[in-house]
Amino acid sequence: MSNYLLISFAFAIIVLGIFFFSFEKRSPSARDILPIVVICVIASVGRVIFAFFPGVQPVTALVIITGVCFGKQPGFITGALCALISNIFMGQGPWTPWQMLAWGTIGLLAGFLPEAKTKFRFLIILIYSFLAGFMFSMMMDVWTVSTLGRSLTLNTILVTYGFGLAYNIPHAIGNVIFILVLYFPFSKKLIRLKTKYGILSGKGGI
Repeated sequence: MSNYLLISFAFAIIVLGIFFFSFEKRSPSARDILPIVVICVIASVGRVIFAFFPGVQPVTALVIITGVCFGKQPGFITGALCALISNIFMGQGPWTPWQMLAWGTIGLLAGFLPEAKTKFRFLIILIYSFLAGFMFSMMMDVWTVSTLGRSLTLNTILVTYGFGLAYNIPHAIGNVIFILVLYFPFSKKLIRLKTKYGILSGKGGI
């Protein structure tokens, strides 16, 4: 049981390494990377500003918007880098790789949303942003559980995930609010960059 933390840390690092290597293998230009860096900086500043409101921050919403506009792979990379960059201010630690993996996964799955050709597309994005609040916490609780060591039992696992609800609910609601405020102005600019200048065009697949 004492190895759970090491195993979980190694797992997160390996998955992140695969995605970063896959992205780098496509030889993205500086022009392709710039929008991701800008979004990460904006998200990081927003996370610091809203640090006094537990669970409420714009990172998840901006990662989802990036995934929707640019595709799966840029969505994952943006989510992972948002965690890494914002933790320069919020504090780095053994939880950082799991935050990178959690936000990266949210961005990755957001890349599938444009494929839903329906007039209810924005509603689907709102629903996904709400569920993403719970998804993030559930993935982070994997790291939390791995730190329990010999205290790891079914009861402690259930208690850990139960206490996560206090963080999940404001996170989920905050995501919806941020999507309502940020989606249209941000998506309009990102799609324009993609269609007019070819930025990250064709790099959505994995």
